[in-house]
Amino acid sequence: MSYYFSKVLDASFDEAIDKVTKELKAEGFGILTEIDVKETFKKKLDVDFRKYKILGACNPQMAHQAISAESKIGTMLPCNVIVQEIEGGKTEVSAVDPVASMSAVENDKLGGIAQDVRAKLQTVIERLSTI
Repeated sequence: MSYYFSKVLDASFDEAIDKVTKELKAEGFGILTEIDVKETFKKKLDVDFRKYKILGACNPQMAHQAISAESKIGTMLPCNVIVQEIEGGKTEVSAVDPVASMSAVENDKLGGIAQDVRAKLQTVIERLSTI
């Protein structure tokens, strides 16, 4: 089982960030955190790196359900979505598969929630083809 799903876009990095943010919002997610890996690596390590951002996406209703079912599940939240520049001027967007990550937790109540979040994140990734 893969722990993520992704799509390569024929779009600029900034276009991909904008589109994925809008599609996440359409599925009820907000961006809680945004980590600019390129900037962080340059600042902390003096290493040049490609454009790469980690978006910490959260659907508050689903997060509430998950935390209510399993108090420590917050260690696996928010759902990370990455946007990275790849060869040929293209951009790749990848999202965590919450079913894969939550399968490590032995709590049957999380299965349905993880399936619902997976479906929403897969919808986001699929809609990106309209760029």
